Amino acid sequence: MRIILVGCGKIGVSLISALVAEGHDVVAMDNRQDVLDELTNQFDIMCMNGNGADVETLQEAGVEKTDLFIAVTGSDELNMLMCFLAKRQGVGHTIARIRNPEYNDKSLGFLRQQLDLSMSINPELLTAQELLHILKLPAATKVETFSRRNFEMVELRLKEDSPLLGQKLMNLRNRFPAKFLICVVQRGQEVIIPRGDFTLQAGDRIGLTANRAELWKLLKATGLAKRQARNVMIMGGSRVAFYLSKMLLASGSAVSLIDTDRAMCHKFSDNLPGILTYCGDGTHQELLREAGLHNMDAFVSLTGMDEENIIVAYYAKTQRVSQVISKVNQDEMARMAEQMGLESVISPKDVVVNVVIRYARALASSMGSSIENLYQLMDGKAEALEFIVENEAAYTGIPLKDLRLKKNILIGGILRDRKAIIPAGDDMILPGDRVVVIASKHRLNALADILL
Repeated sequence: MRIILVGCGKIGVSLISALVAEGHDVVAMDNRQDVLDELTNQFDIMCMNGNGADVETLQEAGVEKTDLFIAVTGSDELNMLMCFLAKRQGVGHTIARIRNPEYNDKSLGFLRQQLDLSMSINPELLTAQELLHILKLPAATKVETFSRRNFEMVELRLKEDSPLLGQKLMNLRNRFPAKFLICVVQRGQEVIIPRGDFTLQAGDRIGLTANRAELWKLLKATGLAKRQARNVMIMGGSRVAFYLSKMLLASGSAVSLIDTDRAMCHKFSDNLPGILTYCGDGTHQELLREAGLHNMDAFVSLTGMDEENIIVAYYAKTQRVSQVISKVNQDEMARMAEQMGLESVISPKDVVVNVVIRYARALASSMGSSIENLYQLMDGKAEALEFIVENEAAYTGIPLKDLRLKKNILIGGILRDRKAIIPAGDDMILPGDRVVVIASKHRLNALADILL
């Protein structure tokens, strides 16, 4: 597809990288020539210095022959205006980044309808939602949800004392009283879609699928179940922190916020009744002790500095805080954080990439199935996709054991009438099902792509 992307900040560059890797023809637009020069050195794309709200500039970029227009500048209003103009000039689909919390669900719905927006994305809100999922399942380092939370994929790191160690996957169901499937494993730099004779080792990062009830059964049986975070400390008064604090307070958790900006602390106190705010530098141990770090169930570092987030999160870990999560944007920093033992690291740009790539794949998908969800797993080396089976196809009504699947493909779950099925050889895919597929070294646009 031909895609125009306006706004080449951190998220814009991440989207360009992912879209180019998907094989799309990308035109990048920004008013900073130094940023465009760097992009030209990195990617084989067309770059334009200009204003995406200028009709002549859009026409010069070839807007009339563009399939998808994405606006991710720092201004919500400018993004919406650019998408409106692009739509009026013939673009089929538009995506705008809209971040301001003042645009609530009702107003966003009205704007999307009036501006004919295909999608609006709020990186901070999406990140806060992902953080909430992890906080509600403390044993996991990452949680992805399917079919309106009826089915989940979680990532866990196996430690030296894990009862899963030394076990072949084919024996796990008999040993533990839960219905689950380990469907992807990262061992060092290698990502494996495992077979039944695969044996787990210490240090493995595993991805498993199950519904929430069965997942809790497994965690209890393996001794990994932890109490949900009821007392949460957040460092950094960002938009992500605002959304997350609001969600946690609504769920009954106690929330403490640390920020250096007194005005920001007042803003949180005025808009979020019940929150405790501490104005000061979160890198100071004395302030952390005064704020009660040692009594916290979870600590989340959300400042704008990766280094600060990592250092203070590591300190919280040394203070025996049960769950520690750090926001890290730079890939190199994220890998460093994991090597330091910070297992839960989250990046807003990665969350947005998942959403946009899913949408782009859905536009290019073939008949018979459609992509409902797409998540990158194991540092982007694998994907989990949820497909909706719309019609009869070559893969429906046939036992899974008789389907000839491509290598590095695994069917991780089937959702039928809100019932989650961990698939066995005799199970079949039927029209109307939602099917979760795990893939490595493949780019799937439709469910039929899993077949040889």
